[in-house]
Amino acid sequence: MNQSSMLQNSLILTPLIGASDSLVKALGLSLLSLLVIGVYGLKMSVLRPRIVPSMQLITSIALAATLTSLAALALQAWAFELHQYLGFYVGLIALQCVALEYNGFFTQAGMIDRIRLYGMFLGLMITLGLVREGFGSGSFASHVSWLTGLTESNWQGWLLSADGGIRLAVIAPGGFILLGLLIAAKQAWPGASTSH
Repeated sequence: MNQSSMLQNSLILTPLIGASDSLVKALGLSLLSLLVIGVYGLKMSVLRPRIVPSMQLITSIALAATLTSLAALALQAWAFELHQYLGFYVGLIALQCVALEYNGFFTQAGMIDRIRLYGMFLGLMITLGLVREGFGSGSFASHVSWLTGLTESNWQGWLLSADGGIRLAVIAPGGFILLGLLIAAKQAWPGASTSH
């Protein structure tokens, strides 16, 4: 199992582009994803030896859907505003769990590979959230109260530009462009591997 096939089939591109238009949304979805995928991996490691192989896919789907629904309900109770913006993307976490299970991520990949993939997803989400919010709205960490569950305060984050920013950075095409630029910058960085 190679790492590129796991990344290719793990379906992280949709939430990566769709929910990373601000730091708070990116951080919220990435932490929720890591929590659900981690709990899913632990639960399936207990269930996997106890179920017949023909029922493994159905069990995987049911468990992923249950955990994702519980996470969505918890998010709705804790941070309703964040849930309103991330509602669709939270549902995709179940699909990621099933895809990772189908690719053998929880059975064949070692702990280091899993931590590396989690770290790459978290780092990419936070980096894209910072860059897109900074360029798109001219601020950092606006709506941070959504993550803490506290009532809305008057603090609007750190302003970089009073005029706002470049609108293209917060919409999906701008997310693709910035992701491409980040990948190109990583490839151009000295010491980066040139293998495909």
